[in-house]
Amino acid sequence: MRSKFILLVEDDQNDVELTLRALKHGYDGNITVVNDGAEGLDFLFRKGKYADRGTEDPGFIILDKKMPKMDGIELLIAVKKDEVLKNIPVIMFSSSNYEKDISDSYKAGVNAYIVKPINIDEYYKAVREIGHFWGELNEAPSMQNRP
Repeated sequence: MRSKFILLVEDDQNDVELTLRALKHGYDGNITVVNDGAEGLDFLFRKGKYADRGTEDPGFIILDKKMPKMDGIELLIAVKKDEVLKNIPVIMFSSSNYEKDISDSYKAGVNAYIVKPINIDEYYKAVREIGHFWGELNEAPSMQNRP
């Protein structure tokens, strides 16, 4: 079974590197990285530089909460309002452990909220488990691709 395609929406380049490094151990799906919520929307809705991207939508989204231009919750709300994209599982992977951020994320429709571990080994373990569960084990409803 081939792993699902991941969209990683993360503005911190160190976290991007750590996440990609963790996923490369045992994860064979494609991963696309965008650096803020606005770019994530462009990617998902095939706008701007992503207008000609392929028809495959991500199998799941790993989303940071605090980003420039558009934060993770704003992107999450846009995804969950769209009839085609709303079934894509979204995992909020944030350094924030504030109850309000967690609560707001679930109210907006997030499928999971994971606080980024500070310890590097625990960070790698968390990312690998995200990839394994959401990319390989989880069965989401089939989605029709956009034209």
